[in-house]
Amino acid sequence: MRAFRVFTLLLAVCWLGGCAVRPEAPLIEPLSDSVAAATSARLDTLLPTDILMLGEQHDAKEHQQIEQQVIALLATRGLLAAVALEMGDAGVSTARLKPSASEQQAQSALRWNEQAWPWQAYGPAVMTAVRAGVLVVGANLPRSKMQASMADRGLDAQLPGPALKAQQQQIRLGHCGALPESQITPMTRIQIARDISMAEALSQAALPGKVVVLLSGSVHADRKLGVAQHLHPELKSKAIHLHAGEAGTGQDGAFDSVWVTPALPDIDHCENFRRQTGR
Repeated sequence: MRAFRVFTLLLAVCWLGGCAVRPEAPLIEPLSDSVAAATSARLDTLLPTDILMLGEQHDAKEHQQIEQQVIALLATRGLLAAVALEMGDAGVSTARLKPSASEQQAQSALRWNEQAWPWQAYGPAVMTAVRAGVLVVGANLPRSKMQASMADRGLDAQLPGPALKAQQQQIRLGHCGALPESQITPMTRIQIARDISMAEALSQAALPGKVVVLLSGSVHADRKLGVAQHLHPELKSKAIHLHAGEAGTGQDGAFDSVWVTPALPDIDHCENFRRQTGR
């Protein structure tokens, strides 16, 4: 199977470099030829590009599997410059790790927050890059900078008026309509600051002829609202919406491609939110 051959190749490269590979935890899960071929073919339609943004739904395990596949495919082609993570704060990286580094060493280097981002979900993608000798960097706005961002009026001007209003509406919906209206603008500023932080990380990691992959939620990958709005103009970027369930119409240029995965169980996240917050 093609995906299994990708895994075998990575093992061979790692063996030549002296990596400690554990057979019980393969980097690439064996997939059918059709699945591997489909991912490769869809990826080909988006290349070449400097930046590839994968916008996931965080609770869809199929999305993290696709992310790992894309990272592996780019790595084996010699096209992967770096992997940037919403799941890590700007300033952390695997730069000092060898390809033989353990998962614990990778988590330590990235100061991984297991409570927010289960390593079981994202570790395979991270370790695929590490084993290939590719840099993994945190890209998100550190919590220590969020308070200042909430008060930074200059962030209001970082998006065109319609996009700013759309981001504000995303904040309302994302918090299930429970936020006081007075908090919408400060929370939107944090979102914009996070997108700017991710854009800076991508720009710093970019290499001519190679691809930096961003793993993030779909709103950050939205070309009209998110990270793409803050990238250096000379960088070419593409955005993929990983969508669980039937893809709707009217993407209207927000993404360059929509990759559909099976629907998830119907969960009332807002009800859970209200229970947790008492709102």
